[in-house]
Amino acid sequence: MGAVEPQVQAVTRTPLIALLGNPNCGKTALFNRLTGARQKVANYAGVTIERKEGSFTSPMGRAYKVLDLPGAYSLSATTPDEAITRDVVGGLRSGEQAPDAIVCVVNATNLRLNLRLVLEVKRLGLPMVLALNMVDVANKRGIKIDSARLARELGMPVVETVAVQSGGEVALLKALDLMPDPVRGSGAVKAAPLAAIDAVPVEETQREVRRILDAAVSFANDTGNLSEKIDDVVLHPVAGPVILAALMFLVFQAVFSWAALPMEMISGGVEAIGAWVGGMMGEGVLRSLLVEGILGGVGSVLVFLPQILILFFFILVLEDCGYLPRAAFLLDRIMGGVGLSGRAFIPLLSSFACAIPGVMAARTIQNPRDRLVTIMIAPLMTCSARLPVYALIIAAFIPNRDVADGWINLQGLVLFILYFAGIFSAMAVAWVIKRFMGANSHQPLMLELPSYHWPHLRNLAMGLWERAKIFLVRVGTVILALMVLLWFLSSFPGAPEGATHPPIYYSIAGMLGRALAVVFEPIGFGWQICIALVPGMAAREVAVGALGTVYALSQTGDELATTLAPLISQSWSMPTALSLLAWYVFAPQCIATLSVVRRETGSARYAFIMAGYMFALAYAASFITYRVAIALGA
Repeated sequence: MGAVEPQVQAVTRTPLIALLGNPNCGKTALFNRLTGARQKVANYAGVTIERKEGSFTSPMGRAYKVLDLPGAYSLSATTPDEAITRDVVGGLRSGEQAPDAIVCVVNATNLRLNLRLVLEVKRLGLPMVLALNMVDVANKRGIKIDSARLARELGMPVVETVAVQSGGEVALLKALDLMPDPVRGSGAVKAAPLAAIDAVPVEETQREVRRILDAAVSFANDTGNLSEKIDDVVLHPVAGPVILAALMFLVFQAVFSWAALPMEMISGGVEAIGAWVGGMMGEGVLRSLLVEGILGGVGSVLVFLPQILILFFFILVLEDCGYLPRAAFLLDRIMGGVGLSGRAFIPLLSSFACAIPGVMAARTIQNPRDRLVTIMIAPLMTCSARLPVYALIIAAFIPNRDVADGWINLQGLVLFILYFAGIFSAMAVAWVIKRFMGANSHQPLMLELPSYHWPHLRNLAMGLWERAKIFLVRVGTVILALMVLLWFLSSFPGAPEGATHPPIYYSIAGMLGRALAVVFEPIGFGWQICIALVPGMAAREVAVGALGTVYALSQTGDELATTLAPLISQSWSMPTALSLLAWYVFAPQCIATLSVVRRETGSARYAFIMAGYMFALAYAASFITYRVAIALGA
């Protein structure tokens, strides 16, 4: 096959460098190392796939723009992410600047898989640099790579990088400065047509990969490594699922036991502030707004920050150490039983944080039916917004005592059961949906397993800070605004003369709550709960703040509703509490999630279907729970 002659065109602009590579090769870590805070995140036009662009200056003072392309295994795209990468590299996206050069980032521990993409991109004729990432891990595993020989075999510069270490990008910066003038703005090389790839059989590419590996890579005599030895246990068909269940159980035990002290400190601090504000101000509308509306509502949500951070701490640790892809393999057989691929595990796991990134992550699933089913069940995973509701009701109605000779905390056990109920219901719904859509044969999961390594403390700290910032911004914006609005609706008009109920009973919110109670009375929800359900459609955790405001306005004393647990334990029956827990296992989605579902599926139809089936499941589960609890005398 003859070489493709590149076409040259003059340009005068800052050159654009595209980072390209397989998933889990360290590409995004290298992007962060190059750009630091000089980056912006948006979506590609017409789709919800994330577009990350940044800028940096080389040691020689030259300015570059850099684009972090979605991970891809091949330019013969089989997923929406790969299609975006293919179109950007090939210059096929209207209004999108084509890259002037490509930095192919490869995982040095798995060149056999990574080099296929490198060879495909090379046929486009663009200037390229190969960033041999994770060379430190490769050396520890006895993988010896002759970088100079690899550069000769590939016909491009090869540099060694360690994206997770300070200075790990220096060699790449020097290589970019040594690239020819067209990359630096005096002219640009246009990519050859993508037909240059599709004309080449996969078998030919694989033979070339094997030839290059034989020439440039050698392995130590002891081919075994620590990751493989760990996998012998972690991926064992019997021990593996037991370890996974034990890890998840540990997480939910820790969410209650570790968070107890910081939650008490936050609650005490909010109550002290409320007492001080109340003491400084006389009776009036402003005092009511600050104490009952803002502190009573926002404080009720803020107290759950420690539990959310503990949950994310474990998720980030398991992700960073390389365990999560193993969990996907372990669950592949279970998911295959309901017609899903194990690849759906990552989007579903993401939904434990929030359904929105979970729905968006489903675009990495190749099969369109599997992708749609994963989107439709992702919101059934117990997102972090449900955690405050669960924690509130569990603290109020479930005794804080140890069982099984002190090994298990009863409250943590109930939380584990609720999370498991979400997973079980998602699998059941997937099975039903696949039967309506027509079941297709199960596709075996093929997924790269990264080597185990200790979590990077910097990445862990940044991840927790990002999650705390998201939560605090949400508390200070959406939740605060809704609490002020709810306070207003709960305070006006005032109670008539000779009123026998608290003033909130006669307010606009009280009237709305009593109207909704006609619908929700069969499942045990009083008008106070009905008031909280409405703003909960904006964000589930708002329901806790709404209850805080409602009960703060329902009291005659100055006690703040950060002590909601004893208040609801006095006001609700056990059947009502259990019914509300069942409701939130299936609770209809927040508006933001439904909006993302509409964008990801390209149709409002599926968003309406999702809201409808989740409402029906929530009502049915609450009705059964409530009636059974009453029958059993709970």
